[in-house]
Amino acid sequence: MPGYVLLLHEPLDRFSELSPDQMQKIIERYESWSQELRRGGKLLDGRKLKDDGGRHLSERGRIVTDGPFSEAREVVGGFFLIQASGYDEAERLCRDCPHLEFGRIEIREIDEV
Repeated sequence: MPGYVLLLHEPLDRFSELSPDQMQKIIERYESWSQELRRGGKLLDGRKLKDDGGRHLSERGRIVTDGPFSEAREVVGGFFLIQASGYDEAERLCRDCPHLEFGRIEIREIDEV
């Protein structure tokens, strides 16, 4: 069965104004959603990315810049790895993901080269 990466895009600083209680409730929703996928044998992994830092390489690694994108309006805040029979099933599995309230999900099939 093919693997898919779900890239969680969100506006920069989307969660910065939330209280700790509000953040905890959101985290619980993500945990519930991911546990449901895990029970169904669809979830392989998932992680939140750090809000700050990161590096970008370009020109064959000769130019290195810090940060996700200093001028970005949107960042990748995390990812999930799932198994699905195709894009249709991957989309169906994402439809009730809580992230859709905060941003968008990019679905990409993993190429096992």
